Amino acid sequence: MRVLGLDVGTKTVGVAVSDVMGWTAQGVETVRFRSEDYEAAIAAVMTHIVQLQPERIVIGMPKNMNGTIGHAGERTQIFADLLGKQTNLPIVFWDERLSSIQAERMLIEADLSRKKRKQVIDKMAAVVILKSYLDSL
Repeated sequence: MRVLGLDVGTKTVGVAVSDVMGWTAQGVETVRFRSEDYEAAIAAVMTHIVQLQPERIVIGMPKNMNGTIGHAGERTQIFADLLGKQTNLPIVFWDERLSSIQAERMLIEADLSRKKRKQVIDKMAAVVILKSYLDSL
């Protein structure tokens, strides 16, 4: 079962994909777009959906530390609703608290410069989100 993982921000969407067995997660791309221009972001994500043929999409849900959904979570829900209108795939929200911090630590351990980390952090956060979801299965 191939799964697409997304880390949605205001100007980027990190994209990751699992292998066909659903065991591993690999980074695909960091999609960049104008602030909250989700139509452009979804068009880029749809290209990956057509190419990779996932069976479902996992989207990181940014929750506050107390578990509530804030402004970032509301934006993510809007993105997911728009994406859902473009595809018939099931969309699963996955708690992404601390995923960016975990991704940052991984990149620091890999000895990447700040500039290089900034370029790939969202893609790595999508990998962390997707891998966490896959491990739960």
